[in-house]
Amino acid sequence: MSRPGRDDSPDRLYMLTGGRSRADSAHRFDLVTLVVAECAPAPGMQSEHAAILRMCDRPAAVVEIAAELRLPVNITKILLSDLLTAGRVSARHPRAAALPDPQILEQVLVGLRNL
Repeated sequence: MSRPGRDDSPDRLYMLTGGRSRADSAHRFDLVTLVVAECAPAPGMQSEHAAILRMCDRPAAVVEIAAELRLPVNITKILLSDLLTAGRVSARHPRAAALPDPQILEQVLVGLRNL
């Protein structure tokens, strides 16, 4: 049974990625990694690659790109890895949030208790 609006044909997905099932291990994309196009689409480029470049004229998260293309996130990550390797996009990964110094938090807690 097929879901409307979805094209999860394994043959199609296999063709999109050239048979790969994982993105290049050197490139790790999180769902919230921001992707920005570094150039315009070139003639003869794979249509999904061109769509990504048009979509990323402003920063877009990996999950947004996958949703817009109606592709699984893993397939989208493979396509993004290709573009990153070719220098056509840049990726900004989320920074790990720095935790506040526990001593400062303790001082704040003591101050609040004294109120």
